[in-house]
Amino acid sequence: MTKSEDYGLGPASFPRGWFIVADSTELSVDKPQAVKLFGRDLALYRGESGNPVMLDAHCPHMGTHLTASDSTALVNSGQQIEGDSIRCPYHGWRFGPDGQCDDIPYFDGPCPKAAKIRSYPVKEVMGCVMVWFDPEGGEPLFDAPDLPEWNDPGWVQWKLNCLGELDVHPIEVLDNMADVAHLGPTHGAPCEYFENELRDHIVIQRQGGVLKQYGCLLQSTTWYTGPGLLLSKQKFGDQLIYELIANTPVEDGKVRVWHGALVRSANEVATEADIAKAREAQAGALQSFSSDFTVWKNKRPATQIMKVPTDGPFHKIRAWHQQFYCEADKVSELQAKHNGIYHVRGMETPDDDARSLDVGLFD
Repeated sequence: MTKSEDYGLGPASFPRGWFIVADSTELSVDKPQAVKLFGRDLALYRGESGNPVMLDAHCPHMGTHLTASDSTALVNSGQQIEGDSIRCPYHGWRFGPDGQCDDIPYFDGPCPKAAKIRSYPVKEVMGCVMVWFDPEGGEPLFDAPDLPEWNDPGWVQWKLNCLGELDVHPIEVLDNMADVAHLGPTHGAPCEYFENELRDHIVIQRQGGVLKQYGCLLQSTTWYTGPGLLLSKQKFGDQLIYELIANTPVEDGKVRVWHGALVRSANEVATEADIAKAREAQAGALQSFSSDFTVWKNKRPATQIMKVPTDGPFHKIRAWHQQFYCEADKVSELQAKHNGIYHVRGMETPDDDARSLDVGLFD
């Protein structure tokens, strides 16, 4: 696998940001999950309060994985989760959602202060369990994205697709944000206008062109919030959707990929017919995205891009991406250095109508 150091991204192997770790519907109090992400073993569970919790997986007592066992008496009794805490399946040591051991069932003294495991900030957003990962262990530097349309009854919520793992570094997924030239050959929608904007932890792509499959103009404003979460507001014909594409590092040079589409219905409250139509729209969006997926799956790493003057600003996107791999105290400096709007030689820029898609997205 080609790793972060091969791209010269910075000292960290894994980026800082919010990442999807599970579908909300898959996480329940009685089914803690053993998760492998960011090159480490993790324990993911839902507390009795309903809040999701993620901890480093191994108990400091004897190294037992908190959620990988399905055969001990404690697990089989359904008593592993107490409140928002979890007991080790080996000896019953209990850890709170902050990762601190607060009970050893066979010891009356105070729990050792060193009996603590790393806890991660977790949010449940738009049907997704999202975790803040920071290689330095810091608190979130920005909020996870959250669309108000998610709770609007006139919009049909996505059913999250987990598409599995790819042996590709996430920087090559983010290259798509600058890749004006692939939209015609790969997706059948060559651009008529295109630009990128770098705005602190957000990278934006505005583009539009005729979608050959439907014979109508496709306009989109697409943005990453950090390195792992893409949302794309797309308008074509009478259709308006938000597409979600997310990548979460598994190992350095390997990602897990997620997909969904939030679709506006024709009614104030979506009907069964609207839901069926939305599922078709999500399937169509996924089919288009699968073209990228297949390319990533079979390409060799592009640690250096042989760029021509009419390519998109790949180097700017990659330079922006470095802020997620550097030390936290250097982030503001990198953002200030790269913030701005970037155009492509020979390509039209968005007009006021195209920019109207931005309304409310980055407030």
